[in-house]
Amino acid sequence: MASRGRRGGVPARDDEQRRDDQEEQQAPAPQGPVLPPPPPVDYGVFMQGLVQAMQTQAHTQVALQAQLEAQVE
Repeated sequence: MASRGRRGGVPARDDEQRRDDQEEQQAPAPQGPVLPPPPPVDYGVFMQGLVQAMQTQAHTQVALQAQLEAQVE
């Protein structure tokens, strides 16, 4: 009597996992207002903003590093 699994030798957690998977698949669609699709994205403008943000971050990092080194000296 070493095994305490269910009939067929399947441990309880496997059955529970299968049940959880089935519940996820059968979940009802969320109720609420239907939103319109998002507007199209202009990736050129998006990339320009991303590059500008990265450049600003790099400049800020350099300035903060210089400030930190000035305080240490």
